[in-house]
Amino acid sequence: MNIRILKPALALLVLPLFSVSGCLWAQDAGFNSRPPNGTEQKPAFAGQTRAPEKKANVAFEVVTVAGGLQTPWGLAFLPDGRMLVTERPGRLRVVGKKGELSEPVAGLPSVDARGQGGLLDVVLDPKYATNNLIYWSYAEPREGGANNTAVARGKFVDGAVPRVENVQVIFHQAPLLRSNLHFGCRLVFSQDGKLFITLGDRSIPEGRMQAQQMDGLLGKIVRLNPDGSVPADNPFVGREGVRPEIWSLGHRNIQSAALHPVTGELWEVEHGTRGGDELNIARKGKDYGWPTIAYGIEYRGGPITGGITAKEGMEQPTYYWDPVIAPSGMTFYTANLFPAWKGSLFIGGLGSTNLVRLTLDGDKVVGEERLLTDLQPKRERIRDVRQGPEGALYVLTDSAEGRILKLVPAQR
Repeated sequence: MNIRILKPALALLVLPLFSVSGCLWAQDAGFNSRPPNGTEQKPAFAGQTRAPEKKANVAFEVVTVAGGLQTPWGLAFLPDGRMLVTERPGRLRVVGKKGELSEPVAGLPSVDARGQGGLLDVVLDPKYATNNLIYWSYAEPREGGANNTAVARGKFVDGAVPRVENVQVIFHQAPLLRSNLHFGCRLVFSQDGKLFITLGDRSIPEGRMQAQQMDGLLGKIVRLNPDGSVPADNPFVGREGVRPEIWSLGHRNIQSAALHPVTGELWEVEHGTRGGDELNIARKGKDYGWPTIAYGIEYRGGPITGGITAKEGMEQPTYYWDPVIAPSGMTFYTANLFPAWKGSLFIGGLGSTNLVRLTLDGDKVVGEERLLTDLQPKRERIRDVRQGPEGALYVLTDSAEGRILKLVPAQR
């Protein structure tokens, strides 16, 4: 295994900016020094953006648990500590405690792996101990080059050649579009056993505008029963012309989501454009504004939609980034292995190629820290972040030679 030690003192070094795909990303404590893209925009309240740097001064080691994964996307722990890991081309692997990779799990439906599509998230059923059900999200190929985000479930059968049986597709995003972008899609079970599915707007103009339309499922978070049926207490059940699956609307592309360990509410982080990555608490029936209101600017410059950041009846983000971190994967840290991190929110950075740690005070972000900044020269983007059963932090790096990294306390 590959082991390296990061000492807190190293975080004091000021390192240069590094160019990735034509964009510059802060690599160190200077992440708040760059000007925002939305130069004329002002936050709606104090502390909504650019929280002060707040270091926990934790010494940790980074262990490479496994390598050789092709663009891994999602990770879930089996009861015995092994992991299920998705690879975007369409493979699901079982990863052993020593990093050994299984043969691809047999029985999964085909995926559309073009662009940002492919096999995405994976989670275990809350009753996995008795039903062995797993759920996964993916880009579903349809006729004529169209596609959509879908969610399936099946019984996981372990063995030398693992497989899933009795596969059911429990969700199809609608309408279909011909786009290879913005599929979402994180899967999170709530405390009452309902399944949240976070979705994207598919990026193209036709999809973007549907984030505000209630007869479709683009740019939404949906909430389902585990079998795919609609819970009777969803906010729009029985309303004519409105999809009953909808929990919240006005989202752009959500690739980070987790339950708050105390309140049980769903927190999510969604991608903005040039600026405007948003941390939101996804509450029942609320409208989060996209694309009517947004921070940041269009990729090519200029205002987004009407160029406004606030409107009555639309929610403000709890926190936003401009410039962006390009978020994917997140977890609330609740374990005792790192006492100084307890209560922190960790978010993976694709564009920033580092691990973002937020210090929270209730629903407010009061501090920010950037970790794993040494991944940037290697262009290793962070796709997923999970807390392991022993309290370590596990990170997936998104590349053709993707790795599973584990953060553990440094040996003194």
